Amino acid sequence: MFAGGMAGRQLPMWTYYPELLETPVPRYTSFPTAAEFGPGIGADDVDAALHATRGDISLYLHVPFCEQICWYCGCNTGAANKTQRLASYLDALHREISITGVRLSRDVRVRRIAFGGGSPNAISPTDFVRLIDALTLHMPLDDPSWSIELDPRTLTAEWCQVMGVVGVTYASLGVQTFDPALQAVIGRVQPDVEIARAVDLLRANGISSLNFDLMYGLPGQTLEMLEHTLHRTIELGADRIALFGYAHVPHLIPRQRRIDATDLPGQAERFAMAEFGYRLLTAAGYVPVGFDHFAKPGDPMAKAVEQGTLRRNFQGFTDDQAQTLLGLGASAIGCFPDLLVQNEKNAGRYRMLLSQDRLPVAHGIRRSADDQSRGAVIEALLCHGKASLDAELATEAASRLAPFTERGLARLEGQRLTIEPGGVPYARTIAAIFDPYRQDSVRRFSSAV
Repeated sequence: MFAGGMAGRQLPMWTYYPELLETPVPRYTSFPTAAEFGPGIGADDVDAALHATRGDISLYLHVPFCEQICWYCGCNTGAANKTQRLASYLDALHREISITGVRLSRDVRVRRIAFGGGSPNAISPTDFVRLIDALTLHMPLDDPSWSIELDPRTLTAEWCQVMGVVGVTYASLGVQTFDPALQAVIGRVQPDVEIARAVDLLRANGISSLNFDLMYGLPGQTLEMLEHTLHRTIELGADRIALFGYAHVPHLIPRQRRIDATDLPGQAERFAMAEFGYRLLTAAGYVPVGFDHFAKPGDPMAKAVEQGTLRRNFQGFTDDQAQTLLGLGASAIGCFPDLLVQNEKNAGRYRMLLSQDRLPVAHGIRRSADDQSRGAVIEALLCHGKASLDAELATEAASRLAPFTERGLARLEGQRLTIEPGGVPYARTIAAIFDPYRQDSVRRFSSAV
């Protein structure tokens, strides 16, 4: 937790300094960020990294399909309305599983597997089981934990039963808001009864940790609307809550052009919503995980916060300690200690590469020693609210930290940097001080709050 932990403490008021938030910054699910990936990394690099991998690793499988496309969504996904296209994609994913698995040493142990998208439940339960069979056959699984992202609108009893048989224990529901008017505005209409039914089905089939993805900063959204959504989420017993600020970037995500930008809350209103959500959820007993995530006490994520083992990777905050994350599927990102890679985003080219038995990597970046050092600082600041700097980095950052230290948002004592409780909403902006790559951030990144 920030500044030594805030459980049981009176939270300070957040002070709004618009000048400190005017520059968009990355979410830092990696460092360097995906914006710095380039074409200099190819299949040979990934082949060597796979052969060199040892110990515990994690897998992420990307299913870039949804039965219904939401207008706000920035994910790499398309409509699951063409049976042959979906079948061809799954054939390619099976091939990637097999040619990746054969490159892994017997010393490798797959301990975590996550399915994301898109919406993995856009495929059939039978196709999901076939993927599980392929992973079991080709990957060195070692009693892994299973997690999955789900669309409650299309979640069936059969799907939940299959997840129960597989042993999936972690699930995330895309909820965003319970307000019908807001749902219509963002193109995701899902009545309360559908979400409640999904929760009941998941709990009845072994899901022990359930996350709700929620949003603030939506067009026409008020504090009252946000409050209703948060209270309903608590009533439904969410173990984890991700409360994201909506990023309106139609120049990058064309489907967002269907959303009326004239009714978007301003920066000050967004800041007030973020603070309101933070206070309501912590008052309800949730442990803050970084700035915009929350977990019930006893949940593995909350335990990671309390034990100082929280980490951050391409899936966001995590209690996963593995240093290697293999991304499988179109646009999936993989992380090795000194290498970050991303698969081909275009599903057609992804299938073509795999039809030739080629690893479908499109680009990436090698992580220099300096990258790894700075990445460790950024991760520590976002996960724990404090970081140890080497002397050179502390000297380099001191003047840029001044606007935050002078306002009491952060404290730099020698080579120890701490984000104060009142500086929580500025965590990403403070972390960005240690990122030498940031260029053209207004175009490429979203608001820090």
